[in-house]
Amino acid sequence: MAHALALSNAVAYTSGRDISQTLESARSQVEERFLEGGTVLLSVMDVLNRLLNSLESVTTALDNKEASDTSADLRATVESLMALPVTEENRLQALVSLAHTGRELRKHVADMQETMRYLRTFAVTVKITGAGLAEFAGFAQEILERIYSGTDEVNRFATHLDSLDKEVKLAASFGAGVSKSYADTVPAVAGALRDDAAKIAAHRKDLGVIAREVGAIARAVQGKVASTLSALQIGDITRQRIEHVQATFSLLEDFFAGEDGARLDAGARQRLQNVIHHLTAAQMSDMCANFQRDSENVVKTIASFDHDMREILKLRDRMSGESGEAGGNFMRALESSVSAAHEIVKQVDTASRQADQVSQSTIGTAAKLSEAIGNIRAVKTDIHYMALNTNLRCSRLGEEGRSINVVTAELRIFAGKLDDSADAIVNGLPALEAAAGRVAPATDAGAGNLGESLTSAVGNIRSAANVMENELKVLAENGREVATKISLLIGKLDFQHNLGEALAGCADMLEGVAGTDVADISDLAETIAPLDRKIFKHYTMVQERNIHRGIIPASEDSTSAPAETAKAENDEDLFADALF
Repeated sequence: MAHALALSNAVAYTSGRDISQTLESARSQVEERFLEGGTVLLSVMDVLNRLLNSLESVTTALDNKEASDTSADLRATVESLMALPVTEENRLQALVSLAHTGRELRKHVADMQETMRYLRTFAVTVKITGAGLAEFAGFAQEILERIYSGTDEVNRFATHLDSLDKEVKLAASFGAGVSKSYADTVPAVAGALRDDAAKIAAHRKDLGVIAREVGAIARAVQGKVASTLSALQIGDITRQRIEHVQATFSLLEDFFAGEDGARLDAGARQRLQNVIHHLTAAQMSDMCANFQRDSENVVKTIASFDHDMREILKLRDRMSGESGEAGGNFMRALESSVSAAHEIVKQVDTASRQADQVSQSTIGTAAKLSEAIGNIRAVKTDIHYMALNTNLRCSRLGEEGRSINVVTAELRIFAGKLDDSADAIVNGLPALEAAAGRVAPATDAGAGNLGESLTSAVGNIRSAANVMENELKVLAENGREVATKISLLIGKLDFQHNLGEALAGCADMLEGVAGTDVADISDLAETIAPLDRKIFKHYTMVQERNIHRGIIPASEDSTSAPAETAKAENDEDLFADALF
């Protein structure tokens, strides 16, 4: 009979160890799978944070005030371009006016040249007529030299005007071509620049909208990951409850090996073992139900990540320009427009330089003409007084000097005509200078700045585009990594596959060992009270305690023990009870 009892005990102990080993395998799987899932979730959270950081960088680049200022600068430059045809037309009209003023002056110079030819003729006549009079020989030569000197001054005067006329004609010819070119090209180029700037601004606006959409989805996924991390607590709870079931079997074995267990007969042992099997089966069944429910929620949440990530990748592709026109194309279009605008600006600079040259040359010519007029007036005065002096001498000579007197009188008359032409020229010089001022107005100083503004604006836009491109590359890489991590996560956190089946198998096994009926051990209450207290003390969840008391009611000894234990529990234990 003792042998049979020992054999029965051995079977019981072996059964408990076998069950514990099966449970240990399940517990190890739970620990491994949930630890792995938690690690993957944390890595997803990390890459999501990087994705959100790169989104913030993209948003910062999009909201860059300098980029907005650059667009404003470009628009201002476009407005300056639009003003070029009017400016060039005004310059052309000023050149026409300058040419007209020059031609009017040239008429008076021609009159002066004609007068000088008459004066030379009269001077030669004086020299011939007075050839027989010794006192007129030196005088005639002197007056002839003064007339030659005056003629040179007038001819130089004419040369200055001729040179000016050639410059004005050249500038006017070039200006006419430029003016026509402006009329043909500037509106189209300015319109293209304006359109390109608008497209870039619209593209940046679209990127901003997409970035906000990506951010919203990424933050939603971040929230789901956080809730999933919290839900992974089911793994730790499941592991703990398996350990509690294992501890229950271990405590039962220790009880049977101890003095209290030795006092029980085989029937009592079997009844107690049956109750413990029912208790562990109930704990495992409840644990499996909770695991099934919570892990299904985890899997559903993780499965929803797939849709979220597809949306993020689609938006990422839109931002990267893989599904539409990229910002790089806009930049190329803008740079092409700016290249055409630069050609116009070169023409502006050339026309401005020519106009400035004409203006400066005209002002210089006016100064030379003023000086020349002074010299011509001096020659006229010398001739006038020489002729007057000759008239006086001829009067003293009587009939002999009468012929010379007639010629010198003509000299005085024609010398006076020089004054009329000189006065007309002097009066026309301010008009010449004013026309020169209109050829190169002060606003033309901005022509060079126009090219600098274009270069600066495009440089800033290109810099902003490069920053955006780099940020979008980082965003694309992070988006790809998030997608990869989540694809891995979906596989790792499918706890129903294998793991749920293993836990359900353990629960079924325990239910099978326990059988259908629960044995009555009310007569053993006092004996098993220490075992009851030890098992009950392992529980960390109210749910476990309720199941336990539903199968093993509390005895007087066991009810006082938890109260005493509760006094000794620290704050963490109380907090754990409150949670579970």
